[in-house]
Amino acid sequence: QVQFVESGGGLVQPGGSLRLSCAASGFYFSIYRMNWYRQAPGKERELVASISSAGGTRNYADSVKGRFTIGRVNAKNTVYLQMNSLKPEDTAVYYCNTIKDGMNFWGNGTLVTVSS
Repeated sequence: QVQFVESGGGLVQPGGSLRLSCAASGFYFSIYRMNWYRQAPGKERELVASISSAGGTRNYADSVKGRFTIGRVNAKNTVYLQMNSLKPEDTAVYYCNTIKDGMNFWGNGTLVTVSS
């Protein structure tokens, strides 16, 4: 079955950086678009970044453009999210996601807290 394990979250000061990782298993990773979402307390889950199967197309939410970079290594079944210049409003649980056979699959998430 499809499984994701996110890691790399933690507490960081404003202006700092974190690198999130998502290890995928249970499906043919290299042919699927992969996404990072986040959900802040009291808010709806939102799409942060998306990357095509081969990595050639990357899309970002306006709020993170120029600060976040999504990447993937298909040989390792892993997708990354490099987050720089972090702001308090980036505080959220970050989730790995894909859509397979019309269904959304999610990891358990990793918490990112940006605070001084």
